Amino acid sequence: MKITMAHGSGGKATGELIEKIFAGRFSNEILDAMEDCAVVPGTAQIAITTDSFVVTPLEYSGGDIGRLCICGTVNDLLARGAKPKYITCGFIIEEGADTDLLERIADSMAATASESGVLIVAGDTKVIEGDGGLYINTTGVGIMQEGIDISCKNCKPEDVVILSGNIGDHHAAILSHRMNIDNTIESDNAPLVDMVEGLLENKIEIHAMRDVTRGGLGTVLCELARSSGVGIEIQEEKIPVDIQVRAFAKILGLDIMHMGNEGKLVAIVPGKDSERALEIIRGRKYGENAQIIGYVTEGAGVTMLTSIGGKRMVGELIGEGLPRIC
Repeated sequence: MKITMAHGSGGKATGELIEKIFAGRFSNEILDAMEDCAVVPGTAQIAITTDSFVVTPLEYSGGDIGRLCICGTVNDLLARGAKPKYITCGFIIEEGADTDLLERIADSMAATASESGVLIVAGDTKVIEGDGGLYINTTGVGIMQEGIDISCKNCKPEDVVILSGNIGDHHAAILSHRMNIDNTIESDNAPLVDMVEGLLENKIEIHAMRDVTRGGLGTVLCELARSSGVGIEIQEEKIPVDIQVRAFAKILGLDIMHMGNEGKLVAIVPGKDSERALEIIRGRKYGENAQIIGYVTEGAGVTMLTSIGGKRMVGELIGEGLPRIC
């Protein structure tokens, strides 16, 4: 079956599309009520995030837009120390999209939501003219835990910078697909719930966390340094990169520091907690390649000690690194 404009009409075809593709896969007692909005339990303080996903291609090595949208939303909530609970999804479907594709993406979303411990509690579909594409908008709600104060403004000199794993995988996987380059690189899109919960459960004092996405590690570190009014110094040799991704970046002239990721975080912790935090991250799902990559300093901006003994400034991504990477 192909999507037609009728599927966006709000009538019978819309209802059938929702029932066939989404309702059963996302089923839970809140969503099954099919009200105009979802009423969910809450606390005095909640975390809310929203994002839109426009990746091309829709399916790629190691993932798809469905897994990507859940991971991206969940990881944004985790970056503040919130416990992800609920997600809403809006689907903008271009005419001509194949329902087999939509079913695979819905299956992927449901599986990733289950892995993340979140419920998809509300959604919407719209059909527009086009050539079979798909765009997904999400909103995520998380519950803040008492006593947690994780913010980009909290970095302090002598804090330690921990990176949760290899960088550049997602960028390389997407670009490989577009350029028909044959390799075994897979996207890193992953929900980091287990990793962050491990840090919080073990009472690690986390000053700041960020998920490392489109702008790459360099952009994230620059934003942290600017928000906290500090400097950050990192060591090039400590930054974990898969050998295939490093070679891929070198051939194409890409800067690893600005390659996109969808399953990595940076945690800024006091020196006293750094080794324990690293051990916890390495022992949790998706964190086996974590490394301490640098330190927070009294200065300003981000500097890198290079592998040949030099020092260079690291800036934010300028321009468009790769269209429709997420």
